[in-house]
Amino acid sequence: MIKKHRREEQLIFSPYLFSYMDNKKKLHPILLAGTGSDVGKSIIATALCRIFLQDGYTPAPFKAQNMALNSFVTPDGKEIGRAQAVQAEACQLTPSSDMNPVLLKPNSEHTTQVVLNGVSIGNKSAYDYFKKKGREELRDEVCKAFDRLNQQFNPIVMEGAGSISEINLRETDIVNMPMARHANADVILVADIDKGGVFASCYGSVMLQTPEDKKRIKGIIINKFRGDIRLFEKGRKMLEEICETPVLGVVPMFKNIAIEEEDSVQLNYKRRTLAKEKINIAVVLLRHLSNFTDFNVLERDSRVNLFYTNNTKEIEEADIIILPGSKSTIDDLYELRRIGIVNSIIQAHKAGKMIIGICGGFQMLGQAIHDPLGIESEIKSLPGIGLLSIETTMGAEKITKQVEFEFEGKTCKGYEIHQGVSTTDQTILQEGHCLGTYVHGILDNEAVIEYILKGKQKKATESIDILEFKNKQYDLLADHVRQHVDIEKLYEIMGK
Repeated sequence: MIKKHRREEQLIFSPYLFSYMDNKKKLHPILLAGTGSDVGKSIIATALCRIFLQDGYTPAPFKAQNMALNSFVTPDGKEIGRAQAVQAEACQLTPSSDMNPVLLKPNSEHTTQVVLNGVSIGNKSAYDYFKKKGREELRDEVCKAFDRLNQQFNPIVMEGAGSISEINLRETDIVNMPMARHANADVILVADIDKGGVFASCYGSVMLQTPEDKKRIKGIIINKFRGDIRLFEKGRKMLEEICETPVLGVVPMFKNIAIEEEDSVQLNYKRRTLAKEKINIAVVLLRHLSNFTDFNVLERDSRVNLFYTNNTKEIEEADIIILPGSKSTIDDLYELRRIGIVNSIIQAHKAGKMIIGICGGFQMLGQAIHDPLGIESEIKSLPGIGLLSIETTMGAEKITKQVEFEFEGKTCKGYEIHQGVSTTDQTILQEGHCLGTYVHGILDNEAVIEYILKGKQKKATESIDILEFKNKQYDLLADHVRQHVDIEKLYEIMGK
């Protein structure tokens, strides 16, 4: 059940709100479509979710199909893309599977796990997933999910996937222009100028549409601009002329606003090395790393230098080593053995360093992982790192649930997403200075953070109210986008 906040609470929340004495006009849904992947659709959608909320509307996010290893579990145990959970948070809503009815979680370059309406329906090859047979059933499900949201909220902030100009996939597409047609949505094209080729990507994206779909594209937002925006004024006009579409804004790149990333692309920028006078926390960089947002709160702690690495020397020298979640636990464990990282973790443990495993990382720290049904791999059984006295067996059933537990006298929260079952009933299993858990979000809890950092540095940091911090970041993002996008023009487009 989606929880809506009372309007009185929203009035306190923002200085931007219009009077509630006036009934809010029903706006068209809006679809943020991309010239390609990683152009910033999710961030712009998050900003618009918060802006519409600030302005007195009741927005909700929607992405028909998301491909991501970074996922979230709703209160009713359904799995959705983390980006839609973030956007729901920006709307001050409890996330629902209707916000992301299809989630694809790649197992390898050729196969993916398909999650429909929050529940895994098994693995499919890319060829099988994208062929015409069965697509209408999926299309019907995503349309029903959108319709349910659209009856409750105003407006729906929709997000496309990848590029809207993949004409070879047009007949089987369920997330971009066909979804816009079903929703009768206004489409705003988002382009990444930092990648280069912004004129060609915008022009090509518009001109490769059918005449009907081309009419739906009502504006362009140029994202990730660097430098003096005034230098792009001539380019902006030229772009409007060749695309016959208004440029609604040019949004500069930002660095000081902390919004969760959707994809692991950004992890390449977090491969810092060891730092003196800080607690060095090394997150092992897995090939199939999932739910890297588990470490966002630790990253912001002034006592901590958290970095991602697969360098054996850096792992051995870090104060704390974290094995994160993985979508392909057995394959990642096999690779860690091959490149010597398992041995480095064992040596660090012998030297007294704290080792933490989360989800797949927890399974790896055990004595063995068994996969008799071939759920994850052709390898039926693989020895674990051997630091925890558990064994794990992969099963057909996927466990997805939110959890609440006591730790150091404090109530803590998180969520579980895992395929395997381990031989323990403890939420957190600690043996010596090795700790493992299935709980994602465990490091969002202050009690847990203080416990793992205890004794490693005398000076304590000021505690952070996570919800307050996040709300501030959403407001900062909304302010940033308001400053650079013509929101009044956007309202005019959506209100016609």
